Amino acid sequence: MRGIDHPQGHMFSYFSPEDRVPAKHPLRDIKRNADAVLKELSPVLKAMYSNTGRPSIPPERLLKSLLLMALYSVRSDRLFCEMLDYNILYRWFLDMNLEEASFDASSFSKNRERLLSHKVSQRFFDAVVKLARQQQLLSDEHFTVDGTLIEAWASMKSFKPKAGQDTEPPDDPGNASVDFHGQRRSNKTHASTTDPESRLFRKGPGKESKLYFAGHALMDNRHGLCTDLDVTPSVGTTEPQAAQTMLARQRRKRIHPKTLGADKGYHTRAFVEHLRGKRIRPHIAQVTGRKTPGLDGRTTRHAAYEISQRKRKRVEEIFGWLKTVAGMRKTRFHGIARIQQQAHFAGAAYNLLRISKLQPAPG
Repeated sequence: MRGIDHPQGHMFSYFSPEDRVPAKHPLRDIKRNADAVLKELSPVLKAMYSNTGRPSIPPERLLKSLLLMALYSVRSDRLFCEMLDYNILYRWFLDMNLEEASFDASSFSKNRERLLSHKVSQRFFDAVVKLARQQQLLSDEHFTVDGTLIEAWASMKSFKPKAGQDTEPPDDPGNASVDFHGQRRSNKTHASTTDPESRLFRKGPGKESKLYFAGHALMDNRHGLCTDLDVTPSVGTTEPQAAQTMLARQRRKRIHPKTLGADKGYHTRAFVEHLRGKRIRPHIAQVTGRKTPGLDGRTTRHAAYEISQRKRKRVEEIFGWLKTVAGMRKTRFHGIARIQQQAHFAGAAYNLLRISKLQPAPG
C-alpha cells in the first residue's frame, strides 16, 4: 500500500540525542576516550580561565569540536558552526541538548591564542598517546620516522622581494596580474607577505616551486600509532634534525627506542652516528653506493632490519589520513605555531580513531 506524505505539523517531541546514535557507532569509543583525556587535562583547562566574569563556552566542547572537524573533513570553523545547528550526532558528541544554540565561529579564533599560550594541543596529543600506552598499544622499542610537505595558505603572488613592495601599482588591487618570467626568485631574496614563515620549495626536478612547510611524524611500529609530530620550515631544517628533536622528546618521557626505521633521506653519516651514540640501531634504507660506518652488512643482515623496512611504510598511512581526511594537504593557518596546533589535534584524532579500532568490542 502506498504511504501518504503528511506535511509536518506542529507537535512536541521528547527524545535524547543519545537515542539517535546507534549503539555500535564508531564515535562512541572515540567519545569515551576523548572524555577520559579531557578529564585528565581538566586542571590545565581550569587554569586557562578566570574565576570571575561571564562564563564562556566550555573548552572541552571546543577541543572536541576540533576533533570532529578533523574526523569529518569540515573545511572551516564557520561551516562547522552551521552544521552544529542541525547535526544531532555532533551535538551528542559535544554533550549538547537540542535546545542549545550553536556557538559562533569567532569562538574558535578567540580561543586559539589561549590554547597556544597554554600549549593545550601538545598536552592533548601527549595525553592521547599516554592513553594508548596505558592500554598497551605501544611497544616503546621500535619506531619509524618520516617527513612530508604541507602546502602553505599563501599564493605565489605574495612571494615578493624582501626589500619592499613593487613600485608599479597593480592593474587590479583585488587580484593583480603577476608575471614571473625572467625573474630569479629564492628564499634569500624573496618572502611571502601573507605567511612570512613559509618557504619556497620544489619537490623534485621538473616540479613547480610552491610555498611549503614540512611535517614530521614519529610512528610506533606495533600498531602504527603516531607518537610525535613536528612542523618545521620546509627549508633550513633537515629531516634528520627534526628526527633528533622528536627522539629527544621521547627520552625526556623515559622512552628509549631500540630501532628506528627510515627512508633514504635519513641516510647520512651524522644521523647514523647520532643514533649509534644513543644506542639506537639505524634501520635506514641505504643509498646505493654510499658507505656509512654503523649502517652496513652487520645491521642490514638481520631479520629485524627487514621487518623495520616493511613496517616503515605504514607511516604513509598517517600522512595520507592527515592530508586527505583532516585537511592538512594545504593548511588554512599561517605560521608554524598555528600549523603545529592543527597537526596535534589532527594527529590526536587519528590516534583516537586507531585506538577505537584496536580496542576489543564492549560485551
